[in-house]
This record gives sequence, structure tokens and C-alpha cells, in this order.
Amino acid sequence: MESSLVIPSGYRPQLKLRQIEEAIKSIKDCFQTELAEALHLTRVTAPLFVRAGTGINDDLNGTEQPVRFQVRGDKNAEAEMVQSLAKWKRLALARYGFEAGEGLYTDMNAVRPDEVLDNLHSIYVDQWDWEKVINPAERRLDTLKETVGAIYHALRKTEAEVATRYPQIRPVLPKEIAFVTSEELLDRYPDLSPAQREDRICAEHGAVFLIGIGAALRDGKPHDGRAPDYDDWTTPRPDGGQGLNGDILLFHPVLERAFEISSMGIRVDAEGLERQLIIAGSEDRRGLSFHRMLLEGSLPQTMGGGIGQSRLCMFFLRSAHIGEVSVGLWPDDMQKTCTEANIFLL
Repeated sequence: MESSLVIPSGYRPQLKLRQIEEAIKSIKDCFQTELAEALHLTRVTAPLFVRAGTGINDDLNGTEQPVRFQVRGDKNAEAEMVQSLAKWKRLALARYGFEAGEGLYTDMNAVRPDEVLDNLHSIYVDQWDWEKVINPAERRLDTLKETVGAIYHALRKTEAEVATRYPQIRPVLPKEIAFVTSEELLDRYPDLSPAQREDRICAEHGAVFLIGIGAALRDGKPHDGRAPDYDDWTTPRPDGGQGLNGDILLFHPVLERAFEISSMGIRVDAEGLERQLIIAGSEDRRGLSFHRMLLEGSLPQTMGGGIGQSRLCMFFLRSAHIGEVSVGLWPDDMQKTCTEANIFLL
């Protein structure tokens, strides 16, 4: 797998290294406060690893392999580092007794060794994972859009705070986020790849929520892959499409491309899980503890997602590489190329 590193012409960081570290803290403090207030979330602690074979870990697109190890003090039980907390959060909401309208958020830290390293991707992933209990009647598109609007409002308030603290960084987010379905995007740009479609629509609107990711579109291909056991990507919508999930995409002014900062959605109910396991050819997961609880109706109806912490800092500080706001491991040739282009990796 080859890197697709992009070097912006004439790039100069907006802040010095020490200022960047200070700004990272202020951005994270500000945004998580705004997010918790907007969605009525309580912060909880979260695991760095879970038992293997329980179905709790996130399979992402279904191809990434989690980091595995044995726990000597537990009879060499197999454990996995989390790839995200999509399913663990739903279990936590049930265990802690959260009611409809209440939710949680947490700091998620993961190691994803299969990532292709470039401007946006590191093997270290940090994000705010959040999850909220909803009523069954709220499993609809309007609920999804209202929640996206609340998150976007928190993003704009944080960007305004960054601009106040560092005047050289000017706000770029539009007042409203545009809602576009993956079906509409394919119809509009049938000859482009999914990534190119995202670049085009983000350049036009500045901020987009792309609805419906995981189900096959009219060309027979999904816009992008999604695991079958957390987001609902098959429920029919009033607009004729499928899926109650999506991505928040921003137009990055330095890289001049679409920039995903969140994947989120209404989660599968028992019927949706059964349907998506069949589509994905993953019926064998029915016997895993998480899936069994969901199919038996032991888990609440929820919605949730992840919001990249370093991604958010990278966007607000107008950084060209995620390594400018997050410590990672980078190939020697990438470090050399970046240093020569005034991209200083932490």
C-alpha cells in the first residue's frame, strides 16, 4: 500500500510548536464541553481493550485487523485493543441505566496498524466516542438531521473561539451544514470516485453531512463500507434512499479537499441487525454476546458516532498533516519530505 501524501504549495504552519500544543488543549476542552451540552451527554471512562470473541469490538470496514494479545493473569485469555467503541457504548448505556434523551461520551484511543499513512491517517486514532438513548419512534431521518445540526453548531462555536485566541486563523465554516444523500451524489457525479464526489460537494458547500453509507447504490456499489452491527444503513428513507447514518465532511482550506471529522448514525435495531448480517454474510455473529443481547431486545435504541480529536485540531489549526497535532510513527522518507515542506511532525 502506497502513501498518498500531499504537500501544499508554499505551506507555513499558522502557529509555532509550543503554541500548537497549547491550542490542542484549548480546542479539545472547548469542543467537548460544547458537545456534551448540545447532546446532553455525560463523560464516562472507557476501555483500551476488550475480550476477543465477544462481538464488542468494532470491525470498521470489515478488513482491518485489531491488535491482539494474551492476558497472562487471566489464563492467557485473548484480548483486542479497541478499534472504536461503537458497540461498547451501547452496552454501557444499558448497564448504567441511561434513559431516552440521555447519553455518554468518552475518549477513545486506538491503534490501527493497517492504516495507509498519509496527511489524514495515522496508526494512532483518538476520537470522542458518543452514544445517546433514543425512543423507537425517533429512529427517523429528522432525528439524525437535528443531531447533526447540534454537533455542527458546537463546531462553529469552537472555531470562533480558536479565531478569537489566534487571530491569524480566520473562520471558514459556513453558517449551515448542507445535507446530501449518497444517492444524490452519485447521480450528480456518476463518473467520479466516491472520494472525488466528496471533494466536489465539499468545495461547493464548505460543510456537508453525507447521508446513507453502507448500502449498495444504483451502480451496485456502496459509497463506502460500514460494519453490519452498529450503524443502520438499510432502513428505507422517505427520499427513496437507504440508511439512517452518514459522515460530517468539511472542506479543508489548506489541503483543498473533503475532510471527514465524524462518522455517525442511528444504530441498528434487532430487525436491522438481522437484515444487515445477512447482506454482509456475517450470520455467524448472531451467537456472539453483543449480538445476542441486541436480537433479544436487551439493549436500548440508540444513536451515536465518533468525532476525531486530532482531525478536529488539524482542521481548526489549518494543519497540512495529522502528525502536526498528533504523535505517531511515520516512514523516514515521509518525515524528510514533510520537514523540507515546513510540515513539522510531532
